[in-house]
Amino acid sequence: ARSADIQAKYRFITPGGLVAIVMWMIVLFFMFTGDAAHEVVAAWCVIIPFAILYYWYSFHTLIPRALPRKRPFTSYLGRTILVLALTGLPVGLFALLLSQNDEAAISITFLNMAFQLMVIAPFTWVVFQRYIRGNEELSFLKKELGQTNASFDFLRSQINPHFLFNALNTIYGTALQEKAERTSEGIEKLGDMMRFMLQENMQENIPLAREVEYLDNYIGLQRLRTDANPIVRIESAIQQPVAPVRIAPMLLIPFVENAFKHGISLREPSHIKINLELRGATLYFDVYNSKHEKQDTDPEKNKSGIGLNNVRQRLELMYPKKHELVIRETGREFFVHLTIQLT
Repeated sequence: ARSADIQAKYRFITPGGLVAIVMWMIVLFFMFTGDAAHEVVAAWCVIIPFAILYYWYSFHTLIPRALPRKRPFTSYLGRTILVLALTGLPVGLFALLLSQNDEAAISITFLNMAFQLMVIAPFTWVVFQRYIRGNEELSFLKKELGQTNASFDFLRSQINPHFLFNALNTIYGTALQEKAERTSEGIEKLGDMMRFMLQENMQENIPLAREVEYLDNYIGLQRLRTDANPIVRIESAIQQPVAPVRIAPMLLIPFVENAFKHGISLREPSHIKINLELRGATLYFDVYNSKHEKQDTDPEKNKSGIGLNNVRQRLELMYPKKHELVIRETGREFFVHLTIQLT
């Protein structure tokens, strides 16, 4: 952050310029230690610092001022020649001071002009053009991202939660009037689950009690379709947390969804057992279920479903070295044991 503040205040300080200065000083050091010719050292001390200064000046002043012109590159070269002409005398005097030789000073002055005009000026122009293209691409991407976000916000606004909940309440009231108790119970649980997903699913963490409430609603909703079948056995021992601990939302439900998806068959004996316990700040969560092969006509047969790999990744990101996940699987059963330190 400090370096960014410095660069924002002093625009001419760039990483490339600093590298150029360091390289110039290193070469100058080797020239002194290697007994290089006095004129060569003088030329190095004049031409390269001038090139660095000229590059900075061109990049931030000369080229931007030339761009609005009809022929920007020609205008830029004209300004470059003017700058070189105006700085010719000071550069010559500085070269004379370093070389102590009139002929060497004149040669260094003209060599400097040629080097700046033939090498540094075109090089700076090319770098600036690449910089402009990069900024244009960045602006385009920001614009596209803004449009995408706006489109997403628009689509999301069409799904009005108030309308959705009002519709569910209407159906719920109708079911009560018709004495369809199981239907009204299912609608109530579904409404609570949808409210949870809309309001709390996007938070970084939520009270464990809310996650437990969501689990209870989901299991209750599933029981509505399985309780009437005597070959299906569902057991849940979910402890209501007393301590005000928090957990990442929707972290436990994938294991339960996976159990109901793969563990329930209305034609074969099936069982699911779910246990959740909080000891101190440590969560113990176990899901144990039967396994059944999907029928060939089942559209879910070839789908992996709930994405346990995704849950593993979330656990690694949110609770590194604070969790233990054990998954065991046989031909007929599936077992999950999860321990999380929630502090």
